Order: sequence, then C-alpha cells, then structure tokens
Amino acid sequence: MTETIFYKGIVKSPVGNLEITATDKGVRRIEFLDEPITRIYEMNSQVQKCKQQLQEYFKGTRKLFTIDLDLQGTEFQKLVWMSLLTIPYAVTVSYKFIAKMVGDPNAVRAVGMANNKNNIPIIIPCHRIVGNKGSLTGYAGGLWRKDWLINHELEYSNSEKQLNLF
Repeated sequence: MTETIFYKGIVKSPVGNLEITATDKGVRRIEFLDEPITRIYEMNSQVQKCKQQLQEYFKGTRKLFTIDLDLQGTEFQKLVWMSLLTIPYAVTVSYKFIAKMVGDPNAVRAVGMANNKNNIPIIIPCHRIVGNKGSLTGYAGGLWRKDWLINHELEYSNSEKQLNLF
C-alpha cells in the first residue's frame, strides 16, 4: 500500500485563515481556522496553486478555479460536488435544483448531507446553495461566511442582479 503524503498551507482571507491540505493528486481539504496561525507547513505545487487562486478570488480577479482536486467521499457525494462546480460565479441555486441535476428530484436531503460533507469549500462552491426561498441555510464555516462569500461574488460579478435558480 502506498503511503499518502499530505502538504499544507495557510491563506489569510477576509473570512479568516484558511488551511489548505493537498496530496500530490490535488487539494483534499480547505478548513476555516478561527485561531491565530502558529504552524509552519511544507507546501507542494498543489497547495501553492490553490493558495494563489484563493488570493485572486478574494481580490475579485478569479471567478473560476483550475486546481486539481483529490476528492474523498461516496460516489453520490462526488456527483453532488461535481454538480456544484458547474454553478456559475455569483449565482445561487436551491438544494432541489441540485437534486434535479443529479437525477433525483426527491434527494433534497441527501444533497444537503453531501453538501455538508464538502471538505473543499469555496473551490467547490457549496456557499452558492440556499434554501428554497433564497434563505441562507447551514454552512460549515458559519452563516456569516456564507453571506460574505455570496455578497463578495455579487460585488465582483458582471451582472447587475444575482441570478437565482430555483
């Protein structure tokens, strides 16, 4: 069995420090940190590329990420996450919309659970999923971060008004 080597890096952002974890295959996890940075990590090219693209995103100059991902989850979770990657910048959709995308309009709760297991927030834009009537619903980083990310994208989008797909 091959040993997996993990590399890490930190990105300072308006929504707090983000810890990036990657393997040689791609980014595996992004975690919101609420405590001060006291660690030094060994980075690889995957972490460096992710860090650069996140910094560009927070400056408003990047709307699409082009990093490799090392997804870990069930086939259904991966299907949901890949669907999330198709949601355009500054667009919000409902859980029901994603359930229809994955082929089961009744799988709203399962989509919510898969969304909850997303270990790569921002890159896999689970913050763009909202309640049926556009209400903010759970987010691992806290609703204030979800709200900030949605508004950040609106500020830098080319459209006058946010498009909501329900």
